[in-house]
Amino acid sequence: MTLSISFLAHVTLTFSYVMAADSDPLQDFCVADKESMVKVNGFVCKDPKDVSAEDFFFGGLGQAGNTDNAVGSNVTMANVMQIPGLNTFGISLVRIDYAVGGINPPHTHPRATEVLVLLEGQLLVGFIDTTNKFFSKTLEKGDVFVFPKALVHFQQNVGHENAVAISALSSQLPGVQTIANSLFAADPPLPDSVLAKAFRITQAVVDYIQKKFA
Repeated sequence: MTLSISFLAHVTLTFSYVMAADSDPLQDFCVADKESMVKVNGFVCKDPKDVSAEDFFFGGLGQAGNTDNAVGSNVTMANVMQIPGLNTFGISLVRIDYAVGGINPPHTHPRATEVLVLLEGQLLVGFIDTTNKFFSKTLEKGDVFVFPKALVHFQQNVGHENAVAISALSSQLPGVQTIANSLFAADPPLPDSVLAKAFRITQAVVDYIQKKFA
């Protein structure tokens, strides 16, 4: 059976139409109702009569995070979980504090591009694209760097004082997947044979690394 050109054109146009999307919110706001049992891609809107200014406020980015940990960094999030008014708006912020030598380990944000501005200190930053090309810069106070959506990236304090950065992300809930934790601290754990083969190491080395993440 032969399909006519006009029919194919009609199908193409119809498909294009149904895939179209309005990139702007369809109402003034959709404050997240985190108590709702309804599961959607995001959060159900709170009844506007129950919304207050507090739903659009968060006072947590003015305080330094505790960097006394294994990686020497701390991320303070300001996304829809802290600011319900961000729901559906596709934006959020984080504050990142770094001790001297501290690192925000290689990780990805599956739902967001990140724009980082360094407020204090000196950072080595970088990301790896899907061809395994490494892009890196050393940032000074006031410098800005972009980490493309979902690509593996990191920051490390290479200065002689504590560093502080603020990042904006193009999602109200960007998500984060730290590479080392995902591979060596998964629950239940990945098979030793998989990790040993992937990293070309022995299963004994895999067990040793996994214990570090226990």
